[in-house]
Amino acid sequence: MSIKSDKWIRRMAESHGMIEPFEPGQVKTRDNTRLVSYGTSSYGYDVRCAREFKIFTNINSTIVDPKAFDPTSFVDIEADVCIIPPNSFALARTVEYFRIPRKVLTICLGKSTYARCGIIVNVTPLEPEWEGHVTLEFSNTTPLPAKIYANEGVAQMLFLESDEECETSYKDRGGKYQGQQGVTLPRT
Repeated sequence: MSIKSDKWIRRMAESHGMIEPFEPGQVKTRDNTRLVSYGTSSYGYDVRCAREFKIFTNINSTIVDPKAFDPTSFVDIEADVCIIPPNSFALARTVEYFRIPRKVLTICLGKSTYARCGIIVNVTPLEPEWEGHVTLEFSNTTPLPAKIYANEGVAQMLFLESDEECETSYKDRGGKYQGQQGVTLPRT
């Protein structure tokens, strides 16, 4: 298995629609305003967060249960900035839609700008032949409110290509999150 470079990422995005929309370079400013960077990096792709957020709230005193998740545990907002309450979390999605090739496993890591603020980004691996918008989980580990900026970089995707194709891909087994659009809650 090998990690893929910026050249490979550009080629796969442009010829196979692996990432849409795709930014071939690093974007660091817009309208003379500094951004948390996004786009192609040396060995990865920095994704952006869309304007759709689900902020966790304990207003209903619900138990968090992955087998019976209560959607009323979230407040939905659409905004350029999301304020995550102290010691809480929010869900969002990537601006980018992914189509992962059959020989590729994709791992997501948070950007250091957010990590240094106590904001952890969590995403499970994108398996071979998975496709969709990636649901992002932002944990605010601090005792203070924390900001997430929409349409700016929030995490980096690393692409690992195997020497051989997997026997059974995510698509083959009919994965429950295949083709997800928008922020997707837990499914069983």
